[in-house]
Amino acid sequence: MSPENTSKQPLIRHVNRQQMSWRAVDVERLIGEDHSARAIWSLVGRMDLRAFYRAIDSNAEEGGRPAFDPQLLISLWVYAYSQGIGSAREVARRCEYDPAFQWLTGLQEGNYHTLADFRVERQKELDELFTQVLAALSKEGLITLEQVMQDGTKIKALASTRSYQREGTIQGHLERARQRVEELGDPRNEEASPKAKQAQARAQHEQQERLECALEELQKLQARKSGEKGKREARVSTSDPQARVMRQSDGGLALSYNAQISTDAAHGLIVGVAVTQAAEDSAQLLPAVERIEERLEKKPQQIVADGGYTTRDNIEQAAKREIDFLGSMKLGRCAERNEHPEPASAKRVCLRPRARCLRLPGRPAVALRLPAHESSGPGDVPL
Repeated sequence: MSPENTSKQPLIRHVNRQQMSWRAVDVERLIGEDHSARAIWSLVGRMDLRAFYRAIDSNAEEGGRPAFDPQLLISLWVYAYSQGIGSAREVARRCEYDPAFQWLTGLQEGNYHTLADFRVERQKELDELFTQVLAALSKEGLITLEQVMQDGTKIKALASTRSYQREGTIQGHLERARQRVEELGDPRNEEASPKAKQAQARAQHEQQERLECALEELQKLQARKSGEKGKREARVSTSDPQARVMRQSDGGLALSYNAQISTDAAHGLIVGVAVTQAAEDSAQLLPAVERIEERLEKKPQQIVADGGYTTRDNIEQAAKREIDFLGSMKLGRCAERNEHPEPASAKRVCLRPRARCLRLPGRPAVALRLPAHESSGPGDVPL
């Protein structure tokens, strides 16, 4: 029966969204005792953070504005990454309402510029911290390096195709940016408030830096190209100068980066990360092995990768390092390589499709994953 058909008026507690209220918050009770944010805070606190503290300019003797605790900034980024968040603006927003971020900050409000600048300016120190974390995990037996999985993925840059310009256009933009910066620094310019002028000046300086970086990247590209025509047609993005044109999984081309990730198969822990400008994966296998050896002071026993890494040179180099290499390769590629009568090395690396393995002289057979419909070829096929 609806309220309109009753003889008595029901009492209903209506929602009043126009009111304001003060609320007491117990920060320690925002998250549970077993929450991952607590574990991250504890882990970061055990790391050697002296390099981060030495970089702080303000001190008790000379004064200055207090800096954010490096342990806090590192913990915020580590927890954000664990939640799939990589944007400094998004981390700053989460600090306003997300209980875990509020617990980490103690209800302090942070600026996204501080988070972004910390990640960029302290890259060397963060890299060393990553090594410390891997060493701790290895000591606890969570990283074995018995089998390491290597793969790469193309990450599209946040750059419009309209920002992809040649040298002449970039030079023109740079001259206008420099002129604009000079105008903003003119004391006679009283059109905007001091705060607005400061924001405009910062934006113009950032634009000028990007354009100067674009010219540097363009010169690198021109140095690698042959012929005057190739040098003239070289282009880079003015908004993301370090991005390169790469082919995507859907067959299209886009300004991108090639992210390389090495993962220990025992517990799925990442043991190596790199972002490159190279479109091909084949040249990234050995650098990945070297990064792992440098960080953990030992080499992988076995490394697994897809067909993008399976080349004769990678197989031979892995054999020299006494690393078992597991890869995939189509027989079509083997046939193409078989057309060359002179091998690149005295060693002969043979593919045995029926046995699905690679045979190296003096080494046990290395497993090779082949699709079933491609494994019915002849006996041994040299790569």
